[in-house]
Amino acid sequence: MQKPATIILWLFVIFLGISVGAGLYEARIMVPIWRDTPPETWLNTGIAFWAFVTTGPLTLLVLAGLYFSWRSVGPVRPWWLAALVVSVMERIATFAYFIPTMVWLQGQTGDAGAVVASTLETWTLLNHGRHVLSILAWLLALKALSLIGPAHTKPLQA
Repeated sequence: MQKPATIILWLFVIFLGISVGAGLYEARIMVPIWRDTPPETWLNTGIAFWAFVTTGPLTLLVLAGLYFSWRSVGPVRPWWLAALVVSVMERIATFAYFIPTMVWLQGQTGDAGAVVASTLETWTLLNHGRHVLSILAWLLALKALSLIGPAHTKPLQA
């Protein structure tokens, strides 16, 4: 596997792993706090964390990965492409629904309690599906990464 493609795959696995872990943390720790407090008191993790640690870098790595994996050959290619296809689906859901909905929620005041609670419940339920996509993409990417090395006869070339 050529060095730029290898680096992109490694970074994709790392940032996707961070995203999976942070998403599970958010679901388990932050969402219950949000349920019990008004939105104006919520820590804006979108700006404080997601945008710079996962959303931006991960999206760029998906795009770069599509370029490098499409041009590659060998046993890594189908696994990497599968991981990227799943990640593209997750990225579309993130930008089309999850980010705009969270921005809307955080802009609400305490007097919109029932609407906020209902919207947060829907967001949380759908977020479980996004977790499944992220974990699946991460496992596929880890499989691709495991196929790099001298033990495999057909190296990945980009």
